[in-house]
Amino acid sequence: MAKEYFKLEDLEAYKLTREYSKRSWEVYIKMNWQTKKVIGDQFIRSADSVGANLAEGYGRYHYLDKIKFYYNSRASLLEANHWVELLLERDIITKEEQNNLKNIKKDIHIKTNGLIKSQYSRKQNP
Repeated sequence: MAKEYFKLEDLEAYKLTREYSKRSWEVYIKMNWQTKKVIGDQFIRSADSVGANLAEGYGRYHYLDKIKFYYNSRASLLEANHWVELLLERDIITKEEQNNLKNIKKDIHIKTNGLIKSQYSRKQNP
């Protein structure tokens, strides 16, 4: 029996990153031009980078390559969270929007750490 390939789109961490990007975009499109240029562009780039790095890592063959991109994904997540905190501080988003993004961020962080750990485990126990 052939081993079935697990698709990126079926990965829970990736699904969460797509939701995070969607919610982040909803925040971004409400910003005026100046806010988008000052803070919004960096916010949306980092938010979208979370899923992009996860996808790139998933597509890599060597476990160290995978881990590197999973770490990049996690770093982008923390950067995006920094912008979320500033957006709240500057009254650009509501507490509810911040909480929604923060809850998704928490789940992504946990799932990404699990992916990193699983790659190290795979190397130790092939």
